Amino acid sequence: MRTAGLTMNDVWAHRVLRERGVETYRLEGVVVELGVMVESLDLKHRGREENYRPYLHMTGELRSVTPAEALPFGISQVTYSPGQGERVDAFYEFDDQQLVVLAGKGYFTSGFTVPEQVTGIEWELPATADVLILAPSEVQTEGDVPVVFTQIHGIGGLEIDLESSGYDLAGYFADQSKNGVPRAEAVVDARGLKSRSDAINPLFTEDELGLDTEIKQVVGAPAPEAAPVADGMNAHLRQIEAEIAAEREQYKTERASTEGTMENLYRERVAAPLHKAEEQGVPSASSVPTREAQRDLNLDRDREEEARRHEAKPVPSLDERKLQVARRAADLDFGVDDEQSLGS
Repeated sequence: MRTAGLTMNDVWAHRVLRERGVETYRLEGVVVELGVMVESLDLKHRGREENYRPYLHMTGELRSVTPAEALPFGISQVTYSPGQGERVDAFYEFDDQQLVVLAGKGYFTSGFTVPEQVTGIEWELPATADVLILAPSEVQTEGDVPVVFTQIHGIGGLEIDLESSGYDLAGYFADQSKNGVPRAEAVVDARGLKSRSDAINPLFTEDELGLDTEIKQVVGAPAPEAAPVADGMNAHLRQIEAEIAAEREQYKTERASTEGTMENLYRERVAAPLHKAEEQGVPSASSVPTREAQRDLNLDRDREEEARRHEAKPVPSLDERKLQVARRAADLDFGVDDEQSLGS
């Protein structure tokens, strides 16, 4: 008997399992044959550790489940309407003999593709499943049939091959050994293809032989645009140097006009008296203010350095102050003991 089925993740399956007093049959690991409508088939390859071994990835929709032996109530097949079955992913592995066949059919050529005639049809794939059957009611009524729930093991990654499925997919590939072009195609000189087999095809043409002379002429000729480019670069560099010099002079002027700076002290106390003496025309008198100005400048510089040292010196903490007092007290006690020893 054929009957429509439901998947085990259906809400009714959980309700049937919770109900008491309902006659149910639960079977696990049943050997079945799946009817899968194949929608796509792609040629893929394993990783480097498996030497990039090719395999086929098949995707489709579950349409039927046929157990190897009849289920209770004489159920021989469970069917699913289009769009109601689960999604199926299967991986077809080629054996070594099939790989030899694929290589002979041009597997290493660019025209080698997956055959289209193996898609859009229903495949029969081996699998195992868990089955839950809800028995019909004891009162026999017309149209009362058992309800079947199925759960396919590994439906998202079925591993199949020639032995398990019975499909020799290598035979469906077209022979592209003569039509396809090798994937590692070498670059062929067009002149060699056009020349006759008994003709001499020179390595260099007459035009290519004259290329050396042309290169020497080009290398020896002066570049007409090099000089204008160099002149423009030099002018730009001179402009930048002038801007830097102007900024330096402006910085010196600002330092000289800022009170308290070394430049300001030099201008006010050294340069100013010198300029004044030169204007008055008294060269002998210039030495006295110069020495006095230099002495004042040295004193001001010493004061600045002393103030800078005091500012840079960190303020001692409370613990450091206590340690200093303790050391000072110890020094004083040591001095008193020495005095007493000397007096005695």
